[in-house]
Amino acid sequence: MSSTAAKVTLHGVFVEIFGLGVLLAGKSGVGKSELALEMLARGHRLIADDAAEFELAHDGRVVGRCPPLLYGFLEVRGLGILHVGRMFGEPALRSSKALDLILRLDPAAEYSDPPDRLRGRRFDTDVCGKPIPEISLPVRVGQSLATLAEAACRDQTLKRDGYDAAEDFMARQMRSIESGR
Repeated sequence: MSSTAAKVTLHGVFVEIFGLGVLLAGKSGVGKSELALEMLARGHRLIADDAAEFELAHDGRVVGRCPPLLYGFLEVRGLGILHVGRMFGEPALRSSKALDLILRLDPAAEYSDPPDRLRGRRFDTDVCGKPIPEISLPVRVGQSLATLAEAACRDQTLKRDGYDAAEDFMARQMRSIESGR
């Protein structure tokens, strides 16, 4: 999902979680819309379902919005088309937001090797010529993807503010080894 174009349309659900613009990406049927619905129930906001339009803004941020025809609607398998504004109120909708994070939902069965225990599966993805942090989350039956998504967003905010839990943990471990405790 790399695109250096000044404008690009990406498949997924674009939501705002704890102030971050988050694209929920993954194959069709993996659970993006269901996760978005859970995020809405938790008080987060929908920007775009299915096809989010992104462009490079004058300030260098990648900003996403919903095509006008789709604004306010969310399609959920088994339920059909839902109008988010009427269900959750207009504050549950947002017209645009900078893209801060991509959460890729991948079926756990497709993972050939386990994620790194300290850092998970994290990398940057090029969108409109800018690197956007991406986290690959394995989707398993019975897990709370909403809790994982919220934790990923809180962790991304900490990283953006200069704190990296994995680095902190490794430094503590190294100090312990060096001191013999």
